Formats: sequence, structure tokens, C-alpha cells
Amino acid sequence: MSRVEALRRPLQEDLGGFVSLLRRLQVPHRVSEERDAQVLWVPAGPLAEQVQALYLRYPQGAGEAEVPTPARPARPGFAEQMRASWMTSLVLLMTLAIALVTQLGDSFEGLRWLTFQDFQVRGEYLYFQPWLASLEAGQWWRLVTPMLIHFGVLHLAMNSLWYWELGRRIEHRQGRLALLALTLIFGLLSNFAQFWFGGPSLFGGLSGVLYGLLGYCWIFQLLAPTPAYQLPKGVLGMMLVWLLVCLSGIIDTLGIGSIANAAHVGGLTAGCAFGLIGGALARVRR
Repeated sequence: MSRVEALRRPLQEDLGGFVSLLRRLQVPHRVSEERDAQVLWVPAGPLAEQVQALYLRYPQGAGEAEVPTPARPARPGFAEQMRASWMTSLVLLMTLAIALVTQLGDSFEGLRWLTFQDFQVRGEYLYFQPWLASLEAGQWWRLVTPMLIHFGVLHLAMNSLWYWELGRRIEHRQGRLALLALTLIFGLLSNFAQFWFGGPSLFGGLSGVLYGLLGYCWIFQLLAPTPAYQLPKGVLGMMLVWLLVCLSGIIDTLGIGSIANAAHVGGLTAGCAFGLIGGALARVRR
């Protein structure tokens, strides 16, 4: 959930009484320290205004006195969320469009223009062209477009849900251009990792980017805590356990599908590195 700043008070001021009042009123909030101030965050703008008015009236909190409860904001609809996070939505719409064009991986003619390497179909085999040949021909988009390719409805649905969850957080916290830049960088690096360790093969999906965004939020949050990057409990552990399960080879052995493990590890490594840089800079600014 996106949050907005409701109060910013000096560090030496005791907000304990007021925070206790908010807890008693069941007002969702969070307090963080930023340089020389303590900041109180709430989920939405209208609620922030009501909390500010409440603070003006009860800066030290209140005992059992009757205090009007700030109205909770209505949950925004899906269309409103898409407008508020339109870069996240744009990437997902492009992914959906590519899924339709490539028929979720069944159309080789559509796939061959988006894969890391161009290929030809001869009988039951795919023959890949040297990737440098494609770059020399000016097909630079191949470095990132594999992240838009998906093989099957489940593959597309799971990656889209996670990108919606992580992408909106970064877009809200650091802006649309930051999300786009991180998406392209993580896509590029995870594709290179998969090609380098896996060799010529047909791979694709947003999962390398997702592990990059996950690593970014994880390390950034450790260095410079922010409500936007506080992931739901268990998410990080679940994603890391899934990564280990995939690396173990169990998924391939069961015949469920081939997993681009190098892309996952490459994306996570890149995400942690960029999270380290971004978190350190944010910590210095605070």
C-alpha cells in the first residue's frame, strides 16, 4: 500500500502519547526517523489531513476522552490504481500484447523477433544465430525483449502479479523513470546471465526482473527503511526458497518446465547491488 507523510516533527519531541491515541483509534500508521526529524506516515491523503487535525487538537494524546475517529479512505478501484502507477501498467500491457502476438510461445514466427538470439526452425530443431550478428544488424532490442516473452498462462499470470506488486512500490517511492530504468537494467543483466551460463536456448519471462526488483527493495529497506519497500511478511523468504527449489533441479526433473535459473540469480544479484547503492545514498541524504 502506498503511504503519504502526515506529520514531520523534531526528534526530541515525544510522540508517544499521540501514537498511542492513533493505535487506540485503530488508525493505520508508521513512524520513521529521517535525519533530524521523525515522520508519521498514513495510507492516503484524506486520512493524512484528518491525522494532522487530530494532532493539532491532541498533540500529547488523550485518555478516555471521546475523540472522533478519522474516516478511513475508500480503497481505490483497479482503474484508479492503474492510472496512479501507469509505468507499471504500461510494462504489463506490453507483456500481455507480446503474449497475444506470440500465442504464449506457440508462434515461433512471432518469438524469433524478440528472443535474445534469432533462430530458424528446421524440422523439430531450432538453430540459433550468433547473438553478435543480430546486434551488428541493429537489432539491439533483443538484449531486453526476452523479458516480455512468456510460455503459458500460469507463467504470464504469476510474473504479472509479482511485477504489479513490486513495480508499483518503486514507482511510488522513486518515480516512473526509476522503475523503467531498473526494469531495463535488470532485464538486460538477467538475459545476459542466462545466455552466458545456459548457452543458446529459448528463454524468456519477467522473473529475472522480478528477482532484481525484490533484491533492490530488500537491500534498500535494510539500509534506509521506507514504508513503500516494506514487503508483506513471508514474501522475501518464499521467493528465496522458490529460487533454491528451482536451483535444485526438482522442477526440471518433474517435467513441469525448464527454469531460467541463471536469469533469476543474475537478476537477484543485480538487484541487491543496486539496492545497496540506492539505500546507501538515501541513508546519506537522511
